[in-house]
Amino acid sequence: MMMRLIPVMLITLVAWGCGSKDVTSSGKVSTTTGWDYNNPENGGFEVMTASEQATGPGLTLIEGGTFTMGKVQDDILYEWNNVPRRVTISSFYMDFTEVRNVDYREYINWLSRVFGMNNPQVVRAAMPDTLVWRDPMAYNEPYVEYYYRHPSFNEYPVVGVNWLQAQDYCIWRTDRVNEMIMVEMGHIELSTDQQDERNFNTEAYIYGLYTPNIINPQPSLNPNVESRLINIEDGILLPRYRLPTEAEWEFAALGLIGNTVDELVWERRTYPWNGHNVRNDNPREMGKMRANFVRGKGDMMGVAGSLNDAGSITVPVSSYWPNDYGLYCMAGNVNEWVQDVYRPMTSQDVSDFRPFRGNQFDKMSVDANGSPVIDSLGRLQREPITEADAEGRFNYRKSDYRNYMDGDKESVNEQGERSQAAYNGSESMYLNQTGERMSLMSDQVRVYKGGSWKDRAFWMSPGERRYLIETESRDDLGFRCAMTRVGTPTGF
Repeated sequence: MMMRLIPVMLITLVAWGCGSKDVTSSGKVSTTTGWDYNNPENGGFEVMTASEQATGPGLTLIEGGTFTMGKVQDDILYEWNNVPRRVTISSFYMDFTEVRNVDYREYINWLSRVFGMNNPQVVRAAMPDTLVWRDPMAYNEPYVEYYYRHPSFNEYPVVGVNWLQAQDYCIWRTDRVNEMIMVEMGHIELSTDQQDERNFNTEAYIYGLYTPNIINPQPSLNPNVESRLINIEDGILLPRYRLPTEAEWEFAALGLIGNTVDELVWERRTYPWNGHNVRNDNPREMGKMRANFVRGKGDMMGVAGSLNDAGSITVPVSSYWPNDYGLYCMAGNVNEWVQDVYRPMTSQDVSDFRPFRGNQFDKMSVDANGSPVIDSLGRLQREPITEADAEGRFNYRKSDYRNYMDGDKESVNEQGERSQAAYNGSESMYLNQTGERMSLMSDQVRVYKGGSWKDRAFWMSPGERRYLIETESRDDLGFRCAMTRVGTPTGF
C-alpha cells in the first residue's frame, strides 16, 4: 500500500512545485513575505515585471562583451599611449549617426523659446562657434555663414561645439524624449509655454519640483493615495542620453560582432571594417572610399568627374556604409567627443569592466527641510560629495577622480622618492616651483576619436586618440550620444 502511495505523493509534490514556480515567476507574489504585489488590499506595493528598456529615438543597441582595447597600428610617435589590454563593455545604446546641424538648431530653438526672453545668455552659451571655419590662408568665410544655418547642410554633422556644450545637449535631449513619452501615453499635456526654470526636466518631475499639466493621472495602488507621478520603477522613463565613454566608443566603432564565430573573433580590425585598406572590396562597390578623409597632401576629395569620397569638407551623417552595429561614419567625416579625461593610457590605468577616467561623484543639494532644489535652468542642483559622505567606504573616498593615480616613475622628489602629489593625483605635480604649468595634462582636457575630413587615414583607427580642452571646439570635431542599457545585455 505504501509503495502505491509514493508515486502519487511525488506527482503531488511536483505539481505543487510547478504551481509555486508559475506564481513567483509571474511576479504576483513576494517570495520573501508571501504578500501579493500590486494589490491595494495588501498595502499596494507596486512591481512592474517583464519590462525591457525601450530604444530611444536615434539609437541602436550595442551588444557588449570583451575586447582588446588599444592601438592596432605601429606606435610611430612612440607615445606608449593606449597600450592594448583586454576589457569588458556592458551593452549600451548609441546614435546611428553624428548629431546633425538640424538637430542642434532644434536644441537652440527650444532654448530661445524657453530662456531667450529673460536669460539670453543661456542661448548664447549654447551656440556653436561658426568661426572655427576661419583659416588665415584659405577662403572659408562661406562656411562661417552657411554651414550651420543653410538647409543644404541640414544632414551634415554639427561642428564648433565644445565638450561642455555637447554635455548640455545630452541633458536637453533626455528631457525632451521623456517629456514626449509621457505626452504620447496621454499622461501629460504638451506645453510650449515653459519659461526659464519652470520647464520639464526629468529629475525635477520625478521629485515633484516641476509638475506639468497632468491629463491622465497615474493611478496609485496605495490605499491612502489616489494617484501619483510616474517614477523610475515604472520602467517608462529612459535613462540619460550622454556622451559615450572612450571604451564604449572604441568598442562600437570596431564592430567586432561581425567577426565573431561562437566566442572567437576571427579577424581583428584596423578600421571599422575588415582589412587594412580604405576602399570597399565588395564587388558591387569595388574601389569606392569607405570614409571621408585626406588621401594625401592637398587631396581632400579626389579628381573632378570621379570624386573618391565626395567630401571637400564634411558629408551627410549617413554617408558610406554602416559598420556591423549599423553605425555610420565611425571613421572619418568628423572626430567625436567622448566622456573621458585624457591621460596617456597604459594597461594598468583602467578597470577591467567599463573602464573610464573622469568620475566626479556628487549628490543632490537639499534645502533646510531636506528637500531637493532646482537651479536657474530647472535642473536639480548637485554638489560634490564630502569626505564625511565617503566615510567607511572602501570603493571611493572622495569626489573628484579625474586625476586619480596620476604620475609615473619620473614623478620623484630630490631624494628620489615619489612625490606626494603623484600619490594623491594632484594637478600640482604638473606645475613648476613658481606655479607655472609645465604639461598639457589637466583635468579639463578631454579625449576625441575617429579621424575627420581633414585627417589622414592613420587617425581613423578606433584605437587612436587625441585631446582638446573641454572649452574649445574645431571645424572637424562633432559628437554623437549614447545611453546606458539596463536589464538583459541582448535586449531579448
